[in-house]
Amino acid sequence: MLLSGRVLKSNGTAGELLVSFMGIGPEDIDLQEPVFVYFDGLPVPFYFESFVPRGTGRALVKLTGIHCLKDADELAGKDFFVDYLEEESQEDFTGWTVKDQSGCTVGKVSGYEDIPGNLCIYVATSGGEVLLPLHEELVLGLDKKSGTLTLSIPDGLIQ
Repeated sequence: MLLSGRVLKSNGTAGELLVSFMGIGPEDIDLQEPVFVYFDGLPVPFYFESFVPRGTGRALVKLTGIHCLKDADELAGKDFFVDYLEEESQEDFTGWTVKDQSGCTVGKVSGYEDIPGNLCIYVATSGGEVLLPLHEELVLGLDKKSGTLTLSIPDGLIQ
């Protein structure tokens, strides 16, 4: 399954949700297919009842089975996945240089770890290999021409 976005927050009292997309746009979503949210390590399918794009990377949605604020709040902060898009549509950063928020070179991307709800990259550094989260909120920039990925790296992840 392809990590496709995150539920940002509930919206209103009827179970609507504001969602953000990762690596895809609202136009890539097939409204006839389910999105999956993991609960207790298992993917749970939800179908769209309504879908209203909000700009280029967000949408206001209503999902089946989510009818009140309490249900919507339970989904807030959770990632969602689709199984009908190819994984290849996600950018491959293998071999790219990783820089931190101050512009210092951390190392090179050597691989991926697809933890459900938390895509991570392995970065080969001078002190070994570190695992860093690859989340859209942590990506400060990427330069395809030079193959450079700049991340806001939380304290303590790199020694």
